[in-house]
Amino acid sequence: MIFSFFKNLFALKNQTQRIEGDPMKKFLIAGLGNIGPKYHNTRHNIGFKVLDHLAEKESLTWETAKLGDITSHKVKGRTFILLKPSTYMNLSGKAVKYWLDKEKIPLENLLVITDDLNLPFGSIRVKTKGSDGGHNGLKDIQNVLQSATYNRFRFGISDAFSKGRQVDYVLGDWTPEEEKALPERLDVGTKIIESFGLAGINITMNTFNGK
Repeated sequence: MIFSFFKNLFALKNQTQRIEGDPMKKFLIAGLGNIGPKYHNTRHNIGFKVLDHLAEKESLTWETAKLGDITSHKVKGRTFILLKPSTYMNLSGKAVKYWLDKEKIPLENLLVITDDLNLPFGSIRVKTKGSDGGHNGLKDIQNVLQSATYNRFRFGISDAFSKGRQVDYVLGDWTPEEEKALPERLDVGTKIIESFGLAGINITMNTFNGK
């Protein structure tokens, strides 16, 4: 009887170790943006902003590491590694690839958060693949990973700019009206991240797309 007890205890310990070391339980959430105070509150930095919101909500501490700022968030046996690349937007792929490899995270457990000019402000679209849509950060990630099949969470910033003013617009600050609406949208963003790891990409798309 005692032998049986210790046998079961040993089996449970091994099972726990397997779960903790299981790469399918780890997720890389890469929020895209540009480093430096002048970019902090710009539309192009919504990826950083969503992750900062989650970190503040959960009292997470950022650490400056190779190719980006990193922190981790654990929920119900899942580990979410949050990454804000320090490579600037146009070279985001290098940081994403490095942390996928370092943490041994499969590609299907990657979620990239980025701004989208083709969606109305605050609109959300979660997808499993697609083109870069002219977004330089996504373009570099696709080139480095040699794949367009990775999960992305696009946050709409609208296209309310005049001809030839796109760069000024995406690198511009939010309007007062947008600032007022952002907290609720950022709360939805944190729920998307947790749903991605806990419920899976398909349920997350069905739940949040269009909201």
